[in-house]
Amino acid sequence: MGIHETARLGRLRRYSRHSLGCHMGLIALAIAASIASGTAAAQTSIRFTLDAKFEGPAAPFLMGVDKGYYKAENLAVTVDAAADPLEPISRVASGAYDMGVADINFLIKYRDQNPGAPIKAVFMVQNKPAYAIVGRKSRGITVPKDLEGKKLGAPATDVSFAQWKIFAQANSIDATKVAIENIGFPVREPLLQNAQVDAVTGFSYSILPNLKSMSVPADDIVELLMADHGVNLYGTVIIVNAKFAAEKPDAVKGFLNALVRGLKESARNPLLAVETVLKRNDALIKDVELERLRLTLRENIMTSEVKLIGLGSVDYARLDQSVEQLALVHEFKAKPKAVDIFDATYLPATTARKTH
Repeated sequence: MGIHETARLGRLRRYSRHSLGCHMGLIALAIAASIASGTAAAQTSIRFTLDAKFEGPAAPFLMGVDKGYYKAENLAVTVDAAADPLEPISRVASGAYDMGVADINFLIKYRDQNPGAPIKAVFMVQNKPAYAIVGRKSRGITVPKDLEGKKLGAPATDVSFAQWKIFAQANSIDATKVAIENIGFPVREPLLQNAQVDAVTGFSYSILPNLKSMSVPADDIVELLMADHGVNLYGTVIIVNAKFAAEKPDAVKGFLNALVRGLKESARNPLLAVETVLKRNDALIKDVELERLRLTLRENIMTSEVKLIGLGSVDYARLDQSVEQLALVHEFKAKPKAVDIFDATYLPATTARKTH
């Protein structure tokens, strides 16, 4: 073989090796792109609705978005605010949203009025509801019985006011001696601040921080949390569209896994958690929203019962008793059993839900 032929063969071999290397590189890139595409395709989209606007108590749901907890479960979750507590129920029942957070007592009434509605509760968020009556010592309010002879400001659509009859009966209050004044939400705290009413109804984590931010003396504010005064109801729950749950049970379980992480991290680091809310609503005041978050975590979520049974679970006997109490304010077409209301099959393992 001549010198020129040898050189030519050498060039061919180098070209072949280079060509093969390029080809293998392209294959590797194609495989990587395929894997990335497959990962993206594996993510399940979930539209989630809150039961109110973006405020401190929404932080545990938003932590999953900002900290990647949902993404770790192969979920792509969007979280939207709501205009009122009834909106998430209609949104999820219609299928416009897959999941949401809603008041369980509104849910029970809705299901009774709409038999067969494709919606169910799968995770208890507020073990104790935030329903409260807030008064002022300077107006003569210290205990529930003091409401007799006083003026109670109550928005007609307020979730807390919906339980007034239960609260009155549990505390032997003569409701005929209480003047109920129908007021709007925007003027609720100002009316109490200016002593135009003696007490108001609403969520404790809404009213208390508002009053303090309005310079009402803290030692003049009296919180009568209904759950501490004979109202044995549960609060908010995670609801899911039944069709979505049947078709994508792993997505529901994954969401609840991520929510547990969000709740625990919010309890450990509320300062970090509240930032998830502030970035979505720049009209908020950080200290006020931080107090709202801490209040709901302490009073409504991380309760003594939760420390025993874990986040998300319910005591079915207690839930049955709550239905009996609801019968005081709602005439049931068919009184439901606790097992018909709450489905525990999607809950994370008990060990994962423990708070200590």
